[in-house]
Amino acid sequence: MTDGTHENLDRLLQFGGIRLGRAQRDRLDWLVGQYGALRLDGAGEGRRSGVIILKEPPSGAAAELFYRALTPGCAVVIPTSENPGFDFLKSKLTEFGTVGPCGADGPHELWWGGIGWSKFLTAADASTVRPRIVSCYPRGGDATAAFALRHSLERFDLGCHIEPIDTQLDDRVLCFEKTEFLLRMWNKYREPLLFVEAGAILREAPLLPSFLGCDVALHKWNRWEMSARTLYLGRTARAEMLLRTWQQLAASFPAIWEGYLLDQAWSLTSSQVPLDTVWLPRSYHALKGDLGAMRATILHNAQTTTLDLGPDHGFAGIARAARRAGRTGPRDAFMVMTSKVEAGNGIAVILRDVSASDAGAVAATVEAVTGAYAADCGGYGRLELTLCAWQDDIGPARDAAALARYRILEIAPGQRIANDFFAAHAADEAVTTARHLLP
Repeated sequence: MTDGTHENLDRLLQFGGIRLGRAQRDRLDWLVGQYGALRLDGAGEGRRSGVIILKEPPSGAAAELFYRALTPGCAVVIPTSENPGFDFLKSKLTEFGTVGPCGADGPHELWWGGIGWSKFLTAADASTVRPRIVSCYPRGGDATAAFALRHSLERFDLGCHIEPIDTQLDDRVLCFEKTEFLLRMWNKYREPLLFVEAGAILREAPLLPSFLGCDVALHKWNRWEMSARTLYLGRTARAEMLLRTWQQLAASFPAIWEGYLLDQAWSLTSSQVPLDTVWLPRSYHALKGDLGAMRATILHNAQTTTLDLGPDHGFAGIARAARRAGRTGPRDAFMVMTSKVEAGNGIAVILRDVSASDAGAVAATVEAVTGAYAADCGGYGRLELTLCAWQDDIGPARDAAALARYRILEIAPGQRIANDFFAAHAADEAVTTARHLLP
């Protein structure tokens, strides 16, 4: 990308009042390089192409008209995609990826998608970055499945590492055993890693994640439930942070199924660093019996089903809507910021009524809160900002903050947030505490 193109992008983003962190801007630059010219929503008529940035959630009818005007030669970027007002439009599009918030400099989630994977699947064949395929299976189990995976790799110019490991059960690898294996592979090799469950076979070279240059890539079963059967880890510090977080959760909660723990590791990591995630197409997670199984890149040795991958159906109700839209839900912090103050105390800010409020007001309030914390943390060592779409979401958010023993503040979109917002509340808290200590 030329200096002139960078300057034009800078001016357009400034004109639109769009704030992006470095990782988000890198993804946008990459998209412009792939698709061409960038324009803000509402600019231009007729069939669309290039990169289109949407600042405001369209109504149902407007979303339908917008979708019908798209072509395979366009990408849609939503720079404030944490707002559930965009969920309906996202449901109509193919979700390519998400880049997490970047603190006060880029305090929003960036979502990008389009109307199909065909453009990227074709271009990925030219990728010069080659992942190393890694897999493991129980030492006391049947090695036939691992042999099938190794055999399918022979016609591709890809390094691999497939090994038996000691497991508690003879017929399966538990989550903590898988994450320990992945950490060993991370420390042993320098290439990006693509974990594929033993028993799968590769029909095509799996180069899409490395071509896209992301931190992590995985498939969401039924568009919401994260699967660890296919998992790509780029050689980045953010990918390592996700892997180590997942390993720590798995070690602490060995009885919980791996998809839920991977989900929680993703939520924790993306709230703290701008994790660049790609949501892989079904061709990277095809099952036997799928209509597109013959055209799949990775075909897993499991029968097609419409059931969820994990047994915890209670989790589904909490997470489905948010995960289908590539964002965190009300129980999870949307963004976590830490200060340079050495303090163990934290403050949780809950932004309520997000779905009933103007998108611009929500975005401005997010920016005001994060900017105020960056300017003066008020002595709080940690800020957790949670977005609640509806009144019913506030209870779980407050409960989660209370478990962490955080000071809890509830605010509304459009509320004035001064630069001394946190210092003022810290002073109020100190006064209240002193009163309680009086005889």
